Amino acid sequence: MANIPPKPNIALRYAGLATQWMVMLLLAVYLGYRLDRLTKLPLPLFLILFPLLSLTFSLWQLIKQLNKSR
Repeated sequence: MANIPPKPNIALRYAGLATQWMVMLLLAVYLGYRLDRLTKLPLPLFLILFPLLSLTFSLWQLIKQLNKSR
């Protein structure tokens, strides 16, 4: 019999991905909030922009990973 390498547990893979997303979003919100407080802009520009950019980046990474696993 050929030695077949074990497949990584899919549930653990996606649990790690969800944790990574939450940490990235929390960090983006925190940094946006801090920058908005420093700049004293009337519109919370960084608080809106940083989470959107982090979501865009993380979705791009997810699509890249899913296409690689095919």
